[in-house]
Amino acid sequence: MPRAKNRVASRRRRKKLLKTTSGNFGKRANCFVPAKATFWRSGVYNYRDRKARKQDFRALWIMRINAGARLNGISYSQFIKAIKEKGVELNRKTLAYLAMYEPATFTKIVETVKA
Repeated sequence: MPRAKNRVASRRRRKKLLKTTSGNFGKRANCFVPAKATFWRSGVYNYRDRKARKQDFRALWIMRINAGARLNGISYSQFIKAIKEKGVELNRKTLAYLAMYEPATFTKIVETVKA
């Protein structure tokens, strides 16, 4: 009796993996073994960078808030401390948006916090 190797399922699995790596350069795109290594490595980067993206955005928001606060004569650390003391319930993402795109509103917030 011939040995059954389940060719249909294994071919489908390989084609699926090669489709995901189709944009890569050279053998990484069209040979199974290098493509498989690339695929797994990309998954590791993907997992790691989902965490890093959150850190990057928080740093960006802090820079924008700091720039907006300094235009109004207060440092970032003093501004955040004053916001906490006054009980203003705005997160850094919202404050960064206001500092970038609605500076008049941000200035009113800074004046409220300063008082």
